[in-house]
Amino acid sequence: MIPKILIADDENDIVSMLGSFFESRGFRVLPAYNGMEALKQAEKLPDIILLDINMPGTDGFEVCQRIRDHVSCPILFLTARIEDADKVKGFAIGGDDYIVKPFSLAELEARVRAHLRREARHNAAAQIRFSGDLTIDYSERCLFFDGKRVGLAKKEFDIVELLSQNPGQVFDKERIYERIWGYDSEGDSSVVAEHVRRIRSKIAAYTDRIYIETVWGCGYKWVK
Repeated sequence: MIPKILIADDENDIVSMLGSFFESRGFRVLPAYNGMEALKQAEKLPDIILLDINMPGTDGFEVCQRIRDHVSCPILFLTARIEDADKVKGFAIGGDDYIVKPFSLAELEARVRAHLRREARHNAAAQIRFSGDLTIDYSERCLFFDGKRVGLAKKEFDIVELLSQNPGQVFDKERIYERIWGYDSEGDSSVVAEHVRRIRSKIAAYTDRIYIETVWGCGYKWVK
């Protein structure tokens, strides 16, 4: 299957250059020149998204926030410069990586393919776990409570997957961050707590049962 890559940037030359490059590498390119076009192209369910942060109007952060609960593919932010606060914000709303301009096309392709391989590994094995009234479908990458789908963003499900497949095992925030975001990610493990809070909030809409327990001073574990 030909992978689809959404490239969103308000600089036409960048979209054209990246589009030509990835087409030559066997990708189907979905171009977008502003945030609203990116939202429209996201309806075509790309396999990976390159998303410029500093687009006028609807910027990359807003696009990511609006599509993340509906599009599970990796989102890589493109940016001329990045502050720590922006990194934390981007990861917290569901971004997967940052590419700082100017960048090497070879490195960009390597990162894109690495994220696609990771997605393929996630989707390779069909597996379901039943935990009380909660059903975890690892192949569909979603939760169901009493037959109703619980919408999780990509990184939120990644955390559920890691913890639920190792019930009772305690993971500290740094280890979760390294496992989910990667060893070379330029972020902060504090985003893990925000993701866990959001997971708990979404599950709490269906049940009072605690699935992710805080082990104070240590980290988090999935309750057996």
